[in-house]
Amino acid sequence: MATPRGPKKPIGQILLEKGLITQEQLDEALRIQKNTTEQLGRILVDLGHVSEKDVLRAQAEQLGIAFLELDRTSVDQEVAKAIPQSVVQRYNAVPIRRTGNRLTVAMQDPTNVFALDDIRLITGYEIDPVLAAPDDISALLRSVDGDSRNEELRTALEALDGGAGAALADDVNIIGGADEDVDRRGLEDEAPIIRIVNVIIQQAIKDRASDIHVEPDRRGVRVRYRIDGVLHEVMNVPKYVHAPLVSRIKIMGDMNIAERRLPQDGRIHVRVEGKDYDLRVSTLPTVFGEKVVARILDQSSILIGLNKLGMLPDMQAQLESIIVQPNGMILSTGPTGSGKTTTQYSILNKLNSVEKNITTIEDPVEYQLSGLNQTQVNTRAGVTFASALRAFLRQDPDIIMVGEIRDLETAETAVQASLTGHLVLSTLHTNDAPSAVARLVDMGVEPFLIAASVIGVLAQRLGRRICQNCKEPYKPPVEALRRINFPLEALDDVVLYRGRGCEQCRHTGYRGRVGIYELMLMNEEIQDLIVRRAPLSELKRAALAAGMKTLKMDGFQKVLEGLTTVEEVMRVVFTAGGT
Repeated sequence: MATPRGPKKPIGQILLEKGLITQEQLDEALRIQKNTTEQLGRILVDLGHVSEKDVLRAQAEQLGIAFLELDRTSVDQEVAKAIPQSVVQRYNAVPIRRTGNRLTVAMQDPTNVFALDDIRLITGYEIDPVLAAPDDISALLRSVDGDSRNEELRTALEALDGGAGAALADDVNIIGGADEDVDRRGLEDEAPIIRIVNVIIQQAIKDRASDIHVEPDRRGVRVRYRIDGVLHEVMNVPKYVHAPLVSRIKIMGDMNIAERRLPQDGRIHVRVEGKDYDLRVSTLPTVFGEKVVARILDQSSILIGLNKLGMLPDMQAQLESIIVQPNGMILSTGPTGSGKTTTQYSILNKLNSVEKNITTIEDPVEYQLSGLNQTQVNTRAGVTFASALRAFLRQDPDIIMVGEIRDLETAETAVQASLTGHLVLSTLHTNDAPSAVARLVDMGVEPFLIAASVIGVLAQRLGRRICQNCKEPYKPPVEALRRINFPLEALDDVVLYRGRGCEQCRHTGYRGRVGIYELMLMNEEIQDLIVRRAPLSELKRAALAAGMKTLKMDGFQKVLEGLTTVEEVMRVVFTAGGT
């Protein structure tokens, strides 16, 4: 059996010698590593100094084995099926070719001797491990197993229709594949509709979707996934599937299957590939039947940490300087789906310790964090944001998180809490940071109270990140950049980046998302303007003079750094009223 040789040099040294990072970047990553359990390579990727592929190539060199880019490697599909799916999923290892009695296996962790021994015993071949990117392995698994999964859906539909034949089953159009893992045991013996719902959920999770939409129309049912903030159609199923499909989802979400005239809410807990997910389900009556939307909540994704939100270093340092204040109010603003909740939880996770009493009131509680006292709004029982806040003040809190400030009572109670020695975090729906002040004034909060309590306002958006697998440089049209006031004088020399489109990003050119931020910190001048009820334009000018970067400025900076595109900044900032 071929086994990887021992380490030769540290990853950082290899990257440094290849000229992929500077000594200053390596020193920065090593400083961060002292305070975290993250691997050095991961830190360098998160800082934007190198790509994930660069780190993997260095890791392969360190281990003395090959690194393969699977999307550029010819894979024997029959050989790829040589290992049982349970073993493939357990070790993230896929055979890609066979030469004589040797089997080349692409692995996420080629140092796993247990995996190598298991595969050798199962196949009877000597194993040559090669390193491959986890995303490449997942894409290969989907392509290998996609046909059988599509066939399973068609078989389930035939059974559901009472054996009406392949004509109806062929109406199923599945775009892409799913990676089924959990709940696969005995799946073939389950009712057809259970199998269909399981595949829809499992594929959504594997495709990194944030929401599942099940939408009936006159002739059929469309299934769409929201991936990186944009909806993609992934499946069309016949109309006869709609009623049992919705009923199955309602049963899983502990909802009333007999009630079809009123909107309902439910929650489903699933476990996929060893990870826990909650699905927040909502049904809505339409003229063609009930539409279902399920928000997928990954319980582990919320603990990503402030350093992974995509803030530029100077802005992150400013935010970290105010969240350690003993009292005051910090507001997150932006439209629905702009990442406000993730930011709030990341701040709470950073502050969470045995010395702090942290209490939250949310509607609903989306993520459960150990060490926090989390309360959910229940209007029927009289638990509102304002009433819970008043109760919190008798619970000796240090930090309070209010899911959203919606009315004057909540706003005034939150302000009073921040003025009496508590750090208060909350959210508002405004287009930019200075507008949060105007929104509180419109609610009826006295300006002098706002000036005394608010210590920072963070506006944010989420833009799609350029796919690292197919990223390429290009020369943008100069006139187009001038029209949007792109912040460069020598526009003729500017080189930007875009995604060419590949299997990993569903040929969109984007994979994942990056935050775009605007942080307004309070100072004496801004406080004075607030108390004098100065126009919003004066507030913005004062904030800019104090060093605030607007959403547009932050977005364009991330365009120059190759994280996102001009089109994405235009889409998420300009259309929302950003300046």
